[in-house]
Amino acid sequence: MSETVVNTVLGPIAPEEMGITLPHEHLCFGYPGWEGDATVAPLDPEAVVTAGTEVLEGLKQFGVGTYVDATTNDCGRQPEILREVSRRTGVHIVCSTGYYYEGEGAPVYWKFRSTLGDIRGELYELFHREVTEGIRDTGIRAGVIKVGSSKGEITDYERILFETAARVQAETGVPIITHTQEGTMGAEQAHLLIDAGADPARIQIGHMSDNLDVDAQIEVLEQGVFVAWDRMGLQGIVGCPMDEQRYDVLAELIEKGYANQLLLSHDFIISWLGRPLKLPEPLLPLLANWNPAHLFNGVIPALRERGVTEEQIRTMTEDNPRRLFGGR
Repeated sequence: MSETVVNTVLGPIAPEEMGITLPHEHLCFGYPGWEGDATVAPLDPEAVVTAGTEVLEGLKQFGVGTYVDATTNDCGRQPEILREVSRRTGVHIVCSTGYYYEGEGAPVYWKFRSTLGDIRGELYELFHREVTEGIRDTGIRAGVIKVGSSKGEITDYERILFETAARVQAETGVPIITHTQEGTMGAEQAHLLIDAGADPARIQIGHMSDNLDVDAQIEVLEQGVFVAWDRMGLQGIVGCPMDEQRYDVLAELIEKGYANQLLLSHDFIISWLGRPLKLPEPLLPLLANWNPAHLFNGVIPALRERGVTEEQIRTMTEDNPRRLFGGR
């Protein structure tokens, strides 16, 4: 049965209640292994809640109504913390189920289990239960399924996750959001998900802001999926181009008529789990605009300068997220 509601951490809402939406962000995130450093850097839930509350309260001035937390099961997902931040701010928060791409995720558990038998049924049980019943004993239902692939390939492990996500999406209607490494394999991800039974209208191919090849963008868009330019402000590192380069390509796609399939976000991490990051000085200027307000302070003004209309901006920031969750 297809979902007609959005699963948020405070319960279901209608897609029409979402408002302006950031479709790929992280209230907190930790690379697998952060838990093993807890003696030195334990999780401080109240500190994470406080930081998240401050950021989301600031976003309300721009009209943000919904924040999609794309943190997967293996990267420090904290549904209870998300729920508390939503309670304090009134911003709708969507929690994910799923697993990160093989290279930076935690595949060992599932790879070991795969030596004993087919893991597809077990992964299906996990994703389906977290979408329909809730995560652990929290009662919080996942509102998206997050999966990812490697640079230039979809590994056998990742393929199983994609196929399982497609099966659960086909049964529940909950959207799938993806991680592409440096904007590669977007078309292949879309093909795989659709061939496995997923509805293209409820697929968001992620991190395509890292790919400046217009033809590659169109190859993805022509499959009827949504494409997320969701690393805005993250530039000059981890394969990310500079925003000034991105704006011209994004404006070209909009001019070509694809505004109704584009979504905008940052992939920003408010709180890193584990030890605080010590960024080298040369990186600081590159990351100066990497924050969830950059869409409103930097991206949208730059698009306006390139002729993008207010209607097109509203389509990308409000209408498209509603359609992703509600169906077209």
